[in-house]
Amino acid sequence: MPFAVSSKARLTGHDLDRFAGPTLFDRIARAVCGAGCLPRKELYEAWEVARRTRRRFRGGRVVDLAAGHGLLGQIMLLLDDTSAAALIVDESLPPSAQALHQVLVAEWPRLAGRVQFVTMRVETVELGAEDVVVSSHACGSLTDIVLDRAAAAGARVAVLPCCHDLRQNDGGILTGWLDGPLAIDIMRAVALEQRGYRVWTQTISAEITPKNRLLLGEPNPIGTQGPASAGPRHLRRERAG
Repeated sequence: MPFAVSSKARLTGHDLDRFAGPTLFDRIARAVCGAGCLPRKELYEAWEVARRTRRRFRGGRVVDLAAGHGLLGQIMLLLDDTSAAALIVDESLPPSAQALHQVLVAEWPRLAGRVQFVTMRVETVELGAEDVVVSSHACGSLTDIVLDRAAAAGARVAVLPCCHDLRQNDGGILTGWLDGPLAIDIMRAVALEQRGYRVWTQTISAEITPKNRLLLGEPNPIGTQGPASAGPRHLRRERAG
């Protein structure tokens, strides 16, 4: 049977031979297989979001919102050791999140004591300007809350939206021309730019998920022309890679 990276089937010890290489991704995948609790697609989503985010944003506390098992936040630490800590936040953390964390700590002892799991609403998390806020597939309007909280704090942010709700999410005037979810994500990018952010738009592989649009932003340096007056022509698009 072909190995579909978009599958929600859990990775287990039976999959170890698929990740026999020496790369960091293979090492993470083997640890995930050892935990036996993570859907296959979550591994690939977390890896793709983390590595693209780290190409832009180094250092800072990592805050993984609507985090589920928290793999994204922990990969962010593995990719950049200059981040001292990661905060893993979800309103309902899965019981197996700790099992996953323990196998990662066993493989990378330097993670010990640097990852905090907190059960709370995204709206109540205190964020700072030095944070790197990440969120993979925060459903519907939860992505908008993540973006709003990050922008209010002046934090760097990366989101991979999903489950667009055309009744609640803002597609603006674009819904007459564009697919509704695409219109919503474009409006999110423009709104972030209008709040004084430099914005990048990317995609991860559609083989992993059709909800594959990655939105990244960081506050413009003080003294540069803000995008609120510059307009959406300054949005930057990059090919996946």
